[in-house]
Amino acid sequence: MSPHPTTPAVAPAAEAPAAEATAGGATAAGAVPFAGVLDWLTEPGAPATVRAPELADAAAARDWLAEHRAELRAGLDRFGAVYVSGLPVRSVDDFAVVRDELVRRATPYREKATPRSDFGSGVFSSTDLPAAQAIRPHNENSYTLTFPGLLLFGCLTAPEEGGATPVTDCREVLRSLPAALVERMRASGWVLTRTYSETLSVAWQSAFGATTREEVEAYCAENAIACAWDEEGTLRTSQVRPGIVRHQQTGDEVWFNHMAFWNRFSLDEELREVLLDELGPDGLPFDTGLGDGVPLTEADLAAVNAAYERATVRRAWQPGDLLIVDNVLTAHGRDPFRGDRRIVVAMGDPVAVADCAPTVAPRAGTVAAVSRG
Repeated sequence: MSPHPTTPAVAPAAEAPAAEATAGGATAAGAVPFAGVLDWLTEPGAPATVRAPELADAAAARDWLAEHRAELRAGLDRFGAVYVSGLPVRSVDDFAVVRDELVRRATPYREKATPRSDFGSGVFSSTDLPAAQAIRPHNENSYTLTFPGLLLFGCLTAPEEGGATPVTDCREVLRSLPAALVERMRASGWVLTRTYSETLSVAWQSAFGATTREEVEAYCAENAIACAWDEEGTLRTSQVRPGIVRHQQTGDEVWFNHMAFWNRFSLDEELREVLLDELGPDGLPFDTGLGDGVPLTEADLAAVNAAYERATVRRAWQPGDLLIVDNVLTAHGRDPFRGDRRIVVAMGDPVAVADCAPTVAPRAGTVAAVSRG
């Protein structure tokens, strides 16, 4: 795992020349990315960063963000993610105040896949998964027909060790993947298969916000998802989605999916064998493949994970920091950590996959009732 750099001093924009961006948002010799009012810092291994001036409270932070909204958006278009450090954001209420300036329209959390705490007012924990568990890069809700275009993370309590939120340039991922794998994705998309469980993933009631089978079936019919139930009431679903899309504003083509995140070969080998033995090949909580039906190999997934790693940067959290993420241009994850960590998130500015020039149309997959091993 890469080390977690601390935030160095920021040089004024006027004192450094512009430079071309490289992978992960870094520029040569830490040069300023483009002319602007804000003090920008880019450096290898870290996301583009802006240090805020000393501000009195969250209301002052909101006003400062409003003043510089256009430049921050330009930074997002170029780098995919922007770190803003040194803000007086100390509570959920503070975060909601600045959120309302940056995220103008909320996006519901659809087809839930991981546990989150809801703090109200559209503010959630980033994840409630165990601290020792790394979370691989992914684009939030890439499997839904409408997904958040913007993510806003805020640090209320920084962990004692680790716990960064790495960000990954999905343009760079696409450029560095093997051509044959890219062409398979371009032609056929990717398929996600889920088996719902209160113990191994999430129950279908939580995933779909439903109380009856009929509600789930109606949602699936409206959202191009195949579903089936077994005699014990276990639900299984399958959906095919485009894995390569274009950003709706910049036109950049990106690798946009959860394929590596949820593939069986991304599991720890021992855990994978236990789950396959207990649940059978069709009963895993999550599994993925390409839409052409040809099974992915372990080498295929290794190539994708390596491409993500090459395009990933990170910065250690400090209280008050914000991380603004364009969810189409940039994937995000989480490093394992030690100590208390309180990172909150809001999702908004919804985008329809149909507006992103998908290379294949979303469709329902093929699914049968769950068969146990």
